[in-house]
Amino acid sequence: MTTDRVTTDRVTTVEGDLPERLLEAFDAYERALADNDQEALADAFEPGHLTLRADGAGLLVGHEAITAFRGRRKSAPARRIEQLHVRVVDPATALIVSVNAPVGGGRGVVTQLWRRTAGDGDVYGVWRIASAQVQAPAPIFDTRIWRVVGAPLVATTVEVSPDDDPDAVRETAPLLGETVAVKDLFAVSGVRVGAGVPAYLEEQSDQEFHAPAVQALLDAGASVLGIAQTDEFAFSIAGRNSAYGTPPNGAVPGAISGGSTSGPASAVALGHASIGLGTDTGGSIRVPASYQGLWGLRTSHGAVRRTDLLPLAPSFDTVGWLTRDADLLARVAAATLSGPAATSSPLQHDVAPSIVLDPGVVASVSADVAAAFRDRLDQLAAVGALRPPESIALGDLAHLYELFRVLQAAEAWRSHGEWITAHPGALAPDVEARFAFGRSIDPDREAQARNELAVQRDHLDRMLDGRILLLPSASSAAPSLSATPAEFDALRSRTLGLTCIAGIGGYPAVSAPLLRVPGGPVGLCLVGPRGSDLALVGVAAGLAAAASA
Repeated sequence: MTTDRVTTDRVTTVEGDLPERLLEAFDAYERALADNDQEALADAFEPGHLTLRADGAGLLVGHEAITAFRGRRKSAPARRIEQLHVRVVDPATALIVSVNAPVGGGRGVVTQLWRRTAGDGDVYGVWRIASAQVQAPAPIFDTRIWRVVGAPLVATTVEVSPDDDPDAVRETAPLLGETVAVKDLFAVSGVRVGAGVPAYLEEQSDQEFHAPAVQALLDAGASVLGIAQTDEFAFSIAGRNSAYGTPPNGAVPGAISGGSTSGPASAVALGHASIGLGTDTGGSIRVPASYQGLWGLRTSHGAVRRTDLLPLAPSFDTVGWLTRDADLLARVAAATLSGPAATSSPLQHDVAPSIVLDPGVVASVSADVAAAFRDRLDQLAAVGALRPPESIALGDLAHLYELFRVLQAAEAWRSHGEWITAHPGALAPDVEARFAFGRSIDPDREAQARNELAVQRDHLDRMLDGRILLLPSASSAAPSLSATPAEFDALRSRTLGLTCIAGIGGYPAVSAPLLRVPGGPVGLCLVGPRGSDLALVGVAAGLAAAASA
């Protein structure tokens, strides 16, 4: 039996005998959404670990994950239900498809599987949602990811005609057809640099030239799709921005994206762009790559010209890229490191296929990451792709991190302290606190840290001796957006203890998405000698191929 009901609010169709209290339960859920009634929303979904909720950002599994997602939202967009289509499966199960009209425009569609359970003192039982699929109206673009976007924003400089030889085109334009999300630190002609800070953006003028790292990609055939968001002045690895929001994690719904190359990483992970152009000072390429299951390369310090690029800490700042596969990362690196954007030092060279690891480094990560790391190494050794790594001792990681932290903060304050002083309250409290620490560092402390850093760098060079260091790219999978500030700070410190090794040494580092833990992907990081960038990508690609064989 099919019935149609038309009211002033909505059109309702029902196929089958409408069960008691089903529509009342649906309406109660909509009221709870409108009121942001967290308790009622939690009760509307079935308890247990099998309940599902999916949207364009991914799938949440389990009542706990769904409730945590609800708790992070201040409110749901106001909407009106225009159509309601009920398909009754049996007296205790029904599928409801609703069409809603948000006040902001567009149309959304929600598909829910409702099930009735007996008990709770109700003769009719209680209706709850077992599974929900939410299709929201598509935004023009997601401002958490993008600050400016075009179609494209900047077209490639390569001109191709139908008569051109395809092989010749591939050789001269290896990135033809690829699109780039540019971190909001690089100069793009005709666009302002905002550095993730609205007040800073307001005072800037349009850039006159492209940064060399941008121009290299355009000359290789890629187009710039847009300018992607970054953490405030790129002084974070979380991906959170107090003004623009947190870009979504394309691999783990409800988790942080990782920063500070957060916008480009999300754009690549979600398929908006194929290349993310970013920077890495303390891990800002490797951490978002690890959290979102991407390939990432931090280049050797000074390998790519950094003119027309807003600095953070010049002693550690370097250019890097994010992609979804190793082949594209290799093409991007080759196109840039063999062209005018590259410097003459360090020269690119091969790297010995000798692998080392520091057991102390591995011991500093979470237990599940350490287990996944050991399992992957065992699997690669079993298929003959990896010889048993030699164990080395890099030294006190906490000491290395403290040296890095002092010098990074001191240089960051020199880069932006004058502007920050003139604009109190413009930054999020956690970012402002890092800059304040940089302001507190006196010249003697900085000089002492710099001298000690040089000693530690020499020690790292001796220990690595031209070999490849293997370690996890981050200390854990991407933490939840609902993690407390204290939890974020603890994870940040542990992860920077890993990532600062490449920063201190000026080494290239590749993050390959080869580890998996219950919380999501984690990168396997390869740190090589300075100038081994291209060779290091090749080694990582070989390990990935062996891992999937």
